[in-house]
Amino acid sequence: MNYLLQDLTPDRPTPVKPRLSPSLKQKLSIPLKIGDLTLNSRVFQSPLSGVTDLVFRRLVRRYAPDSMLYTEMVSATEIHHLSQLPQVMEIDPQEQPISIQLFDCRPDFMAEAAQKAVAEGAKTIDINMGCPVNKITKKGGGSSLLRQPKVAQAIVETVVNAVQVPVTVKTRLGWDENEISILEFAQGLQDAGAAMLTLHGRTRSQGYTGTANWDWIRRVKEVLSIPVIANGDIFSLEDAINCLEITGADGVMCSRGTLGYPALVGEIDHFLKTGNVLTSMSPEQSLECAKEHLRQLWEYKGQRGIYQSRKHLAWYCKGFAGASTLRDQVSQISTVTEGIELLDRAIADQQVNKVEKREKVSV
Repeated sequence: MNYLLQDLTPDRPTPVKPRLSPSLKQKLSIPLKIGDLTLNSRVFQSPLSGVTDLVFRRLVRRYAPDSMLYTEMVSATEIHHLSQLPQVMEIDPQEQPISIQLFDCRPDFMAEAAQKAVAEGAKTIDINMGCPVNKITKKGGGSSLLRQPKVAQAIVETVVNAVQVPVTVKTRLGWDENEISILEFAQGLQDAGAAMLTLHGRTRSQGYTGTANWDWIRRVKEVLSIPVIANGDIFSLEDAINCLEITGADGVMCSRGTLGYPALVGEIDHFLKTGNVLTSMSPEQSLECAKEHLRQLWEYKGQRGIYQSRKHLAWYCKGFAGASTLRDQVSQISTVTEGIELLDRAIADQQVNKVEKREKVSV
């Protein structure tokens, strides 16, 4: 099941001036240390399979110059058997800091892949122990490692010994609501040498349904000494602040909230640093961003990029009149020209609507 293709990204809410508690404000004003790496941002862009390619990361980076970004997760088995590294591992030297996320259940394969990832420019190695998709868990990767804590610890320890950069882990609360094992699991990862833990506040069986349980993230934060990054249901600046207040986490990681809205990471980061709220992207700005996303995917991947752009363009289509119809149309495009024409018409419609609203107000 491809959870990312579900229509789970809500329209952006009307912004309300958020407030940071004094203790949280003081904590977040200090750069984040991950092992011997110092980050000037406590907001992360999650690795998302089929999403966080080089094109998407460039758009996020425009708004979030200091945030840690992640590649799509990469199979250590694939790296082992290929003579050439896969395109998903390609890193632009200008997009640092960047991490490469790996998955597998064999410590030796993971160590080998980690060394190649560092050679490509990864500032950290992130190990996926949270992916809920069956094709990953059936092979012993992703969230299946929640049921194999000794294997998970062996992977972390082996990778830590193989590379000179911090090794981090992204995982979930447990297999299901009757098997929430995260407290012991997280402590084991820390003991094995993990330098940071990102915790999605859902179980494997939840996928992306229901609500993220931020209270469990708080409980994990209380027992670990390494940084804990909260993940799950961060769709707005307000969500990020609420999550940080509830969990006491050292930062937040945005996932589905950036689908069709790559400015989210930067908006949160800007507020945490300055206390000022940036103006959200207007529908016109969002559609202009969609055009750029489409063009770059075409230039980077050719026709395959056009097919991949369909889901991205659909995610941009929300929060304005006619969005539903446009979403259906862009989901079927076959050429760059077709997509640009649809988006240009939608932008023109937005401009007309603006003029009509002004005229009504002036009457």
